[in-house]
Amino acid sequence: MTTSAIKLSILDLCSVSEGATPADALHNALALAQVAEAEGYNRFWVAEHHNMTGIASAATSVVMGYLAAGTRAIRIGSGGIMLPNHAPLQIAEQFGTLESLYPGRIDLGLGRAPGTDQSTAQALRRGRTDGEDFPLMLEELRKLFATPEPGQRLRAVPGAGLNVPIWLLGSSTFSAQLAGRLGLPFAFAGQFSPDYLFSALRLYREHFTPSEQLSEPYAMLGINAYLADDREQAHYLATSHQQAFLNLIRGRPGQLPAPVHSMENLWQAHERHQVMSTLSGSLIGDPQAAGEQLEQLLERTGVNELIVNSPIVDQSARQHSYRLLMQLNRQR
Repeated sequence: MTTSAIKLSILDLCSVSEGATPADALHNALALAQVAEAEGYNRFWVAEHHNMTGIASAATSVVMGYLAAGTRAIRIGSGGIMLPNHAPLQIAEQFGTLESLYPGRIDLGLGRAPGTDQSTAQALRRGRTDGEDFPLMLEELRKLFATPEPGQRLRAVPGAGLNVPIWLLGSSTFSAQLAGRLGLPFAFAGQFSPDYLFSALRLYREHFTPSEQLSEPYAMLGINAYLADDREQAHYLATSHQQAFLNLIRGRPGQLPAPVHSMENLWQAHERHQVMSTLSGSLIGDPQAAGEQLEQLLERTGVNELIVNSPIVDQSARQHSYRLLMQLNRQR
């Protein structure tokens, strides 16, 4: 059994609650990042999603600058930047700027999915949307961060020669294998793709080749967590995310709904199965129940770090959930 604390981090989608604004969500993100720093969380990441009324972090690097300016030491990162949506030079310059302003605090997590629907992806990319050129774009980006060679004409300024750690993110096995071959840290999206978890971790470790950035595999797992002082309250808080995902699979994505005391009248049996299966990578309950779930998760996966998503409407309850999680982690 695992008996020592594991590194904990936070993934924030900057959820816009029903009746609130994107500005509210961004201010809530900063308040949470400040709590995370005080509680000892390792990093605070925000994610790129587009054309979604319930997510305010589309301009991810801009949000990161806001969060870094409002904190002092916690690592700020992207979970992730969807690289095929951007020119590698733009990302190198943006993250080079962030690293120049907040040295030693910036993480660049990269994904190859569009982070949106296909029509929006087409509007962003103005070309292919299948992500098949991701490895080539990644190679180009890494070269832009490297120390320039004599006579090199194209440079990222700022960016070239800076140490911005690159992570690969994935919800299947493609990025797991690529991260292993390149010797990069890997973050798996277990918060919404639990089915591929074990195969992705296995392939990452099997394919791992040491690199200048990393000498041995380093895997971070995304999970959802809803903790409260009693189990009933924790399950109540979790219903906001369940409703949001139910709306998504019905083709009606929107803002984060208020929690409800029962979901039974809101979904059909097959919808309940789909939602609960997709969100099965979750810790729900009071500290005792969540602690037992945490132990089982770490024993089964052997990951080095957890990055936790807690889409809870009530911000005080959300912050309390993260505090409870860190407390039980320290007591392990």
